[in-house]
Amino acid sequence: MEVLVPICLRSRDTQTKEEVETSFHRIVRMEAFQRFQKFNLNLVKLIKEGNLVGLPSQQQQGQWMVLIDAAKGCATEPPNLDVYPADFVVCSFYKIFGYPTGLGALIVKNEAASLLNKTYFSGGTVAASIADIDFVQKRKSIEQVLEDGTISFLSIASLQHGFKIIEMLTTSAIALHTSSLATYVRKKMLYMKHRNKKNVCIIYGQEASKVADLKTSPTITFNLKREDGTWFGYREVEKLASLSGIHLRTGCFCNPGACAKYLGLSHSDLVSNFEAGHVCWDDNDVIKGKPTGAVRISFGYISTYQDAEEFLKFLQSSFVSKPIASSNGHTLSMNTLNLVDNQSQQVVPDVRLKSIIIYPVKSCQGFSVQSWPLAAGGLKYDREWLLQGSGGEILTQKKVPELASIRTLINLELGKLFVESPKRKDKLQISLLENLTHLTAEVDVYGQRYEVESYDENVNTWFSEAIGRHCTFMRCSSSKKSLCTSTGQNGRLCRDTRSKLSFVNEGQLLLISEESVSDLNSRLSSSNGNGKQHVLVDAMRFRPNIVISGSTPYREDNWKRLHIGDAYFTSMGGCNRCQMINLHQNAGQVIKSKEPLATLASYRREKGKILFGVLLNYEDGSSGEETVAERWLQVGQEVHTSTE
Repeated sequence: MEVLVPICLRSRDTQTKEEVETSFHRIVRMEAFQRFQKFNLNLVKLIKEGNLVGLPSQQQQGQWMVLIDAAKGCATEPPNLDVYPADFVVCSFYKIFGYPTGLGALIVKNEAASLLNKTYFSGGTVAASIADIDFVQKRKSIEQVLEDGTISFLSIASLQHGFKIIEMLTTSAIALHTSSLATYVRKKMLYMKHRNKKNVCIIYGQEASKVADLKTSPTITFNLKREDGTWFGYREVEKLASLSGIHLRTGCFCNPGACAKYLGLSHSDLVSNFEAGHVCWDDNDVIKGKPTGAVRISFGYISTYQDAEEFLKFLQSSFVSKPIASSNGHTLSMNTLNLVDNQSQQVVPDVRLKSIIIYPVKSCQGFSVQSWPLAAGGLKYDREWLLQGSGGEILTQKKVPELASIRTLINLELGKLFVESPKRKDKLQISLLENLTHLTAEVDVYGQRYEVESYDENVNTWFSEAIGRHCTFMRCSSSKKSLCTSTGQNGRLCRDTRSKLSFVNEGQLLLISEESVSDLNSRLSSSNGNGKQHVLVDAMRFRPNIVISGSTPYREDNWKRLHIGDAYFTSMGGCNRCQMINLHQNAGQVIKSKEPLATLASYRREKGKILFGVLLNYEDGSSGEETVAERWLQVGQEVHTSTE
């Protein structure tokens, strides 16, 4: 929500025109976090008249110019420029009507137009120019000088429909409606408490200004806290909201000054965050215990009371801790992921290896085997190939759902990789042992550098036709992973492991327990009542490498080491799940839903991550250049585990 904010430029009589123009470019926007309230527009006249309380008289001399940021405020309280004679007003039609995107207006008082003197020009803004000498004559009117290139005339033509809606509803009714909704939601948020009576919602801007006579804005900017006082990151909030069909704006809202002020980030904090890798639009939402941004909700004329209630229910169910009653009526305090009781830990179940699945090409279909050899990078040939887009990006199912229809199979005896696609009649055959003589290069896959080898154009053309876009097929020849020198929580090795990685995101192998999947399905069944579509998943939805059976639900969370046959593995902790597990195929079509991620988020969330399954690294026992005997995994082998 953009509010009606007077922002001032003071021009002393002694300043030159150039100094005034330089000063004009230093105008700053009103801070986004302060949009809980709107300033009274009487400030415009006070500023224009130089009657500013608290400023020394020498600072009130000269001419003040006022810019009103009414980007969103025009929808509820458009400024009357006869009463409030501002020099500049900005508004956003997208924020007023919800359409079209990226179209706004700058309203300029004729007397102030001369200040807007651009140092550059482009198409449509000049009357004449000569290319090889410094000669240019600008057009006369201010709108002709400022409108570069072809204006968005189709979008402009649609504005009449938006104005009709505003005229029909009236701005006074919209203002009352949106302010009522925001006030209701704000009060409900402030009343939200964890089971230890600590506040859940921290709302910014409530006491941000000392200016009197402020009006309530239909916008709420906030962050959320856990019961232990730590912060929920804004990306976590945004991710969970999307699963509930709620779209939020998060981050710093293109206003780093306000972001730093209200979040308590010093200059050194901001520099340190950047050096740690934090940039705009990334997922680093909490660094060193401090949030790097916030969450913002806005109400418009189309918002309803039901929308407000749905949002409040989302906050209550996703972020407010509640006491858990035991069967004897006493209140228990349980951690979200502590799902294995002490009695079950005393029982040693007969855990067996149920399935082995290999995924030769990243994000394509895998294939099941009865037995398979291990290599330094985990299962041999697992995710050893990938597809790279024309822009250098790594192609995955999240970006290219067509990858889910590509089938793969490796025949070890023939030494070949077979690839099939419903869009290609011919089956692609690729030798596993062939020494590629094509271009060798380095690629970056999620921050990890790899040396890769590429294939000829025939192979690239096959995959390009299979997925409907140009791509390059690549094979991993080596990875340049740095060594791990620290241990993580619970004594586990950090994710930056010594082990060689192929094109996997984190650990070499993903383990899924059939019992954990069964528990998830029971929760899906209970939540799919009330006429909702019945959703059940199998272990393959999570793209595991090994599936085990005979355990208890989520017992794998506590394992630190595994022993299968004569192979040993180290647990790297839980696997953070994303929207990819919501994709599934039905009659050749890739279908996207909210499940099972939405249900997992309700009980498998820890510190911003939704965990299901565990990541493993293979301990090949090698050191230096010595050769280690090849080990195999076999379906039916017993799985020995250790929590030490």
